[in-house]
Amino acid sequence: MSELLVVILGFAGGILAGLFGVGGGILFVPTLVLVLGLTQVHAEATSLLAILPTVQSRHGNVDWRTALLIGLGSVVGVEGGVQIAKALPEGTLRRLFAVFMLLVAASIAWRALRPESTYPSSDDRP
Repeated sequence: MSELLVVILGFAGGILAGLFGVGGGILFVPTLVLVLGLTQVHAEATSLLAILPTVQSRHGNVDWRTALLIGLGSVVGVEGGVQIAKALPEGTLRRLFAVFMLLVAASIAWRALRPESTYPSSDDRP
């Protein structure tokens, strides 16, 4: 595995995370599987660990209460998800990931094409 390629992947993922607020999974998981040859389970675990340093707390963009609540729930959820992922055949896990990515893309496209946003802007927050 080329270390330079991994660093470039991290850099590109960091740019996307900072620009769009996406997790590394959108870029990292497919690249780790298709380019670097990791298994789906290893790619997902590597992606989860890789996104931790990308927290933008120094920019004041983190809602700490919400992050703490999501974090508490995700600790239990991640363990359950890992157990399910390890129990599934590799091909099934890849197909499920692909379907998930398509659903996320469709949801984002649907919201982008709607005439008005139903989400409050940062100016509307108390």
